[in-house]
Amino acid sequence: MFAKRALVTLALAASVSVSASAFNTQAFVKNALVATKPQATFRKPSLAKRDGKKKNALVRFAADAGDAKASKGSSDDSSLAATLQVGLYFALWYLFNIAYNIYNKQALNVLDYPWTIATIQMAAGIFYFLPLWLTGLRKAPKLSVGDIKTLIPIALCHTGVHVGAVIALGAGAVSFAHIVKASEPVVTCALNYAFLGQVLPTPVYLTLLPIIGGVAIASMKELSFTFLALASAMLSNVSSSARGVLSKKTMSGKKIGENLDAQNLYAVLTAMSTLILIPLMLGIEGLGMFKAFKDVVASGDFTYKSLSLLLALGGLTYYAYNEVAFLALGKVNPVTHAVGNTIKRVVIIVASVIAFKTPMSTGSIVGSSVAIAGTLLYSLAMNASKKPEKKK
Repeated sequence: MFAKRALVTLALAASVSVSASAFNTQAFVKNALVATKPQATFRKPSLAKRDGKKKNALVRFAADAGDAKASKGSSDDSSLAATLQVGLYFALWYLFNIAYNIYNKQALNVLDYPWTIATIQMAAGIFYFLPLWLTGLRKAPKLSVGDIKTLIPIALCHTGVHVGAVIALGAGAVSFAHIVKASEPVVTCALNYAFLGQVLPTPVYLTLLPIIGGVAIASMKELSFTFLALASAMLSNVSSSARGVLSKKTMSGKKIGENLDAQNLYAVLTAMSTLILIPLMLGIEGLGMFKAFKDVVASGDFTYKSLSLLLALGGLTYYAYNEVAFLALGKVNPVTHAVGNTIKRVVIIVASVIAFKTPMSTGSIVGSSVAIAGTLLYSLAMNASKKPEKKK
């Protein structure tokens, strides 16, 4: 009970801090009084005219003041509503992410079938977006054969991102997997240079040093270190970076299908990755998890219902946190995006340590702190390097 309360408190605190940084108050422009033009002659106006002008001025001033007050009130309300919306998105993003990591690790602790579990989690998203498409609540994408061919390499990378992460979470501690995943910017820079010829400013490359050093320190001092966890997390990093590079190279300036916004693109990649995973799962692990499932239930630790629910929740929270992430990150600027991602990783590491009572050495704590700080600096440096391009 204490662990659950701590997780909720951490997630809400993080979301509030990020949404506060995203909040920008709007400036209100006051209506200025129009100065009277100097007259050619200075004849004293009659009392009636003066009274009429005063009344007209008062009416105009009252109307202007009323409009300004109404404008300010509506702007305040809209700003507050936007802030609360961003805060809610970030809170859900963090909570679903924490829940996914916990459910996933619990399932992997009792069922050592990461490929099968990864396939179940990937397929779970279909039960979310398919009804939306069929009922018309969300416009279904329309893709040609050529569009699907373009997306296949990206879907393969998407598959690698998820499978690598699941294997890493099963082979080692959740905290260690996320420390290694913090090194993704290093891989991204390397692949961008190799395939796109992109050379970044020196400050961006300097931010990679604390990331590399921090991950190295954390790996050497990690109490639950395994080479499988390290290699799988790096597979996830490479796949994620390759997905980004391929997306830029194959989809930049090219129209892919109809109704293919960010959320529908993620849904399409989810469906394609599920089709890719099923034969890989059967080839690597077969149907062994079904026997393992029965053995776990027979041991008395779980019932059929509770273990099935655990697997289902892992899949639903996996898709839910990615879905909400699009909503959250689409509402904030790149700096808040960077801060939000950094805080998210910290929250997940802390939450997993509390939930699973995972011991962390001093060296691991120092290394992870340096690496995560480096990812934040990298994001900020990347954002700063893009500003001159926008001005041109």
